[in-house]
Amino acid sequence: MNALKFIKHHGLWDKDGERLAADIIRQIEVEGLTFIRLAWADAHGAIRAKAVTAPVFLDVLENGYNINVATSTLDGAGGRVFTSFVKGGGMGLNEMTGSPNLTIVPDPSTFRVLPWAPGVGWVLCDEYFRDGMPFHFSSRQILLKQIKRLEERKLSMVIGLEIEWYLSRINQEHLKPENIGQPGLRGKPIETTPMEPGYSYHSETNLDIMQNILSDLAAIYGGLKLPLRSVENEWGPGQVECTFSATSALQAADDYALFRTATRQACRRLGYFATFMCLPNFSGHYSSGWHLHQSVVDDGGKNLFMPKDEGQHLSVFGQNFLAGLLDHALPATVFATPTINGYRRFQPNSLAPDRVGWSFDHRGTLMRVLGGVRDPATRIENRAGEPAANPYLFIASQIVAGLDGLDKKTRLGIGNDNPYEVDHPLLPKTLGAALNVTSESKLFNDQFGGLFMDYYGKIKTAELARFNNFMEDNALEDTPNDVTEWEQNEYYDFF
Repeated sequence: MNALKFIKHHGLWDKDGERLAADIIRQIEVEGLTFIRLAWADAHGAIRAKAVTAPVFLDVLENGYNINVATSTLDGAGGRVFTSFVKGGGMGLNEMTGSPNLTIVPDPSTFRVLPWAPGVGWVLCDEYFRDGMPFHFSSRQILLKQIKRLEERKLSMVIGLEIEWYLSRINQEHLKPENIGQPGLRGKPIETTPMEPGYSYHSETNLDIMQNILSDLAAIYGGLKLPLRSVENEWGPGQVECTFSATSALQAADDYALFRTATRQACRRLGYFATFMCLPNFSGHYSSGWHLHQSVVDDGGKNLFMPKDEGQHLSVFGQNFLAGLLDHALPATVFATPTINGYRRFQPNSLAPDRVGWSFDHRGTLMRVLGGVRDPATRIENRAGEPAANPYLFIASQIVAGLDGLDKKTRLGIGNDNPYEVDHPLLPKTLGAALNVTSESKLFNDQFGGLFMDYYGKIKTAELARFNNFMEDNALEDTPNDVTEWEQNEYYDFF
């Protein structure tokens, strides 16, 4: 096949894509951009990127750009999980032999100019093999597949983001030898201190301590067209919560990926440090969550979760969808909470769930229902997420589970106002337990594909093995409340 005009040859853009691409070309000229970062999300939802010059980007808008498949064969610390240089690439797939190139294709709707990096543009890309086949292990492609299932029913999902994270001051001017890692072993993160003392929930005084940097960030989010609604100081020292207006499922996932990487980069340039690690290993810190608000609308924009009858919290449609979320909550947990550190959050009588269940407007339950009759914002809030979750997989898992409830017309059980006492299945206590449950899920193996599920399981099992080796080497016992040095090194400066 002639490699020229890769995008058009494989029909990867519709007319809107072509129109937006033309708009990007004009914007590059007007703003005098020097580089455009071609970004894609890895299995963890972390952003990888290559920067190309503006003239080269013009060719990218026709032919895509070659990248090494390697970022999909490594775990979060850069350790090699698959033996790329044998036949089949350690995956039994001929197309993965020898760490080959992929072609990444920009999604023109995601193009941005980075407010903190003068002369630099940014665009999210999807990965394809050279024959135009979507890359097996692309989490964004996994979500796109599930969105298509909704579209076939003339439905779409609406997502609202509510994310907690930690803002700190940087106390270290230069990297030290102990900050340098090696493949499969992360160095120590740089030294930081909290921005404010914490545990004065919504204190205006503590909020004002952080206001300068938060105002800078708000301006950056506005420049990126992220639909920020609110910023507030949360519970822990320097803990911040950001909420965003509801958008479509794909835009919400893309926005989350951009929000996380933009926040970390902008803070670093301004002399601060942002982490989306769930529970940093510092005295007095409290775990952070990512609460995923979701509803489903028809092709006319009507919220199908909104009930008709007084006294009801959800329509029958919404009840079936919620029942599906609950039925598959255990195997879906690994997509909401994919790190070892995140499972320390599932504690009784906390602001996080510890078992399957639902209730109306209750912050201790797994699925919190909000809204009611004549409320077009009626929705389900999944409170199992950690801020380090891959947004594409987390949101895709909700579509998979909810649609199963709809297809089976699964009846919803009674909600409970004592969520930590009800006799319901407990959420997995560890990443290992969550992986075991997910591997046995026929639904997720069918919908995400056995190939992807096996791949994702191996990526996360490699991470777990490194943690277990650390615990064994140091004769440590894993207890729920004790964050280890390994977790701090692994997650604090990665997410």
